[in-house]
Amino acid sequence: MSHSIRHNIDQFLSQKRFAMIGVSREPKHFSRSLYNEFLKNGYDVVPVNVNAESIAGKQSFAHIGDITPPVSSALIVTPDEQREQATFQCQAAGVKMLWFYGISGMKDTNDSVLEFCDENNIDVIPGYCPFMFLPETAFFHRFHGFLFKMVGKYPT
Repeated sequence: MSHSIRHNIDQFLSQKRFAMIGVSREPKHFSRSLYNEFLKNGYDVVPVNVNAESIAGKQSFAHIGDITPPVSSALIVTPDEQREQATFQCQAAGVKMLWFYGISGMKDTNDSVLEFCDENNIDVIPGYCPFMFLPETAFFHRFHGFLFKMVGKYPT
């Protein structure tokens, strides 16, 4: 789609309910920190993990298409080799916005996945860490965002 990445970030964060695909069962895993930060900020995050019936006491779903009521957006935190399959499942479930977790922008997202999203009218946030955009997050994450601004990598 033709929206700016920053526009897509703002749109994603304005939706208070979304799926998080690949959130770990392990409490100390990075994805759980991110999951917990969204919860702390008032989001209704629906965990998706094929190997978990629940995450932190909340029902988890094996596939995004199993979520009822359905979600319109998803944050994908899976390993790279699972992103394409997760993207296909999102498209089949009617998801219209995807955030691919990463720290290096476009370099963190496979070109074929981006093309697939474009062909299927799915808005994309490619390769940015949501921590940089959440209000009142830890200093380190705000500093990360500041550094991105200083070197011209912060999305506009």
